[in-house]
Amino acid sequence: MVRAWVPYADLDEAERRLGGIPAGIEADCWKADDDTTPGSTADVEYVVLPYLRKGAERVLADLPALRVVQTLTAGVDDVAPYVPDHVTLCNAAGVHDASTAELAVALALASGRHLDEFARNQERGLWKRDFGTAIADRRVLILGYGGIGAAIEARLLPFEVASVTRVARRARTEPLVHPTSELLDLLAQTDVLFVIAPLTDETRGIIGAEALSRLPDGALVVNVARGPLVDTDALLAETSSGRLHAALDVTDPEPLPADHPLWHVENVLVSPHVGGASTAFFPRADRMIKAQLERLAAGEPLANVVRAGT
Repeated sequence: MVRAWVPYADLDEAERRLGGIPAGIEADCWKADDDTTPGSTADVEYVVLPYLRKGAERVLADLPALRVVQTLTAGVDDVAPYVPDHVTLCNAAGVHDASTAELAVALALASGRHLDEFARNQERGLWKRDFGTAIADRRVLILGYGGIGAAIEARLLPFEVASVTRVARRARTEPLVHPTSELLDLLAQTDVLFVIAPLTDETRGIIGAEALSRLPDGALVVNVARGPLVDTDALLAETSSGRLHAALDVTDPEPLPADHPLWHVENVLVSPHVGGASTAFFPRADRMIKAQLERLAAGEPLANVVRAGT
């Protein structure tokens, strides 16, 4: 019998959401709403970290039997430092693809068609028209071509974009994916840049002053990955001048302080890191947790392993 912590209010909710607890799993429920944890800290082997509960990962060092940590996020940069080396770390690849891709496209549309401006005008009862920039006929570059990057492309194609260029750490074919070593040259032919790469030592600040300078006048930067992939000061300079536009679901720093100048740049649209936070999250997360528990109980290899325990 494997002891697991699952992110539900109680066993009734867990049974209902998962369609039953798999045989061979003894489940305790933990939502990390406060500082308390289940009483099985000495025995728990598999922990699903509750979604959007900052600080929950700090308990991991005090679980002596722990073998696997499962996040409900695609990125694990904020959790990985707290996971002991002998513990396997799994992410939620696939869970956020639809929701984050939907928001990425929504941000691009909202920025180009001035929906943020129109929403502010509505509060004032002001009827003021403005000529918009369509996604149609625009050259798109997706930086970070994994599951979410592919989902963004799938949603863009019906909008009749001129082209889609894919960039990732490793070059691939079918479809053609360029390596990041070619990024600077490719940016010169980019009207809309979607940033969805993972945050690593190599990608931190990858969209800096030089990269931004390569983008054509009027280009749009959409960041739905992690804030530190984009140099905030460089982006602020380019957007404040009016040369570039930005639509950001993530920022650096985050949360963005109330007095930060990015809030007041006319060409910048900010949402508060809600790429995965939609109704699409719950059924996909439940299916992923159920499948992982079944693999765990059967002694089968786990999916979405980011770092295997030593």
